[in-house]
Amino acid sequence: MSERFASDLLFIVVALLIAAILGFLIGYFLRKPKVITKEIIRDTGGTGAEDVRPDFDAETAKAMLGKKIVLDDLKIVEGIGPVIEGILKNSGIDTWKKLAESKAERIGSILTGEGGARFRAHDPGTWPEQAGLALQGQWEELKKLQDRLLGGRVRR
Repeated sequence: MSERFASDLLFIVVALLIAAILGFLIGYFLRKPKVITKEIIRDTGGTGAEDVRPDFDAETAKAMLGKKIVLDDLKIVEGIGPVIEGILKNSGIDTWKKLAESKAERIGSILTGEGGARFRAHDPGTWPEQAGLALQGQWEELKKLQDRLLGGRVRR
């Protein structure tokens, strides 16, 4: 009986040791890119976002739109919610610049192609214009345009 207990205990200890080593290795390799990114940001003296768009002023945007604005957040465009943002990002439209350069017809075909027929109800006609205003930091003009919109469409 004690031999069986000893062999079972040895098996459990070895299994736990292997699991611990695997956990350490997985954690090490998943953390390594984050550490490298932090070192690059520290060495360049930036926070990361400034290096991409030094002209982006989140404080002015917040003052004009009344909410916190994150760089390249597609959801600030009237008519785009989390689901549509995900569809657009999966299709390669992940910045205000790319959205501003896209044609409304292409955006509409992406929505119906990726999301199905239920997305035909959405009208992306003003989305490139709104994204262009956000890209240029024209928050007052964006606010005026969005005040005229209802779900991304011009109110009638």
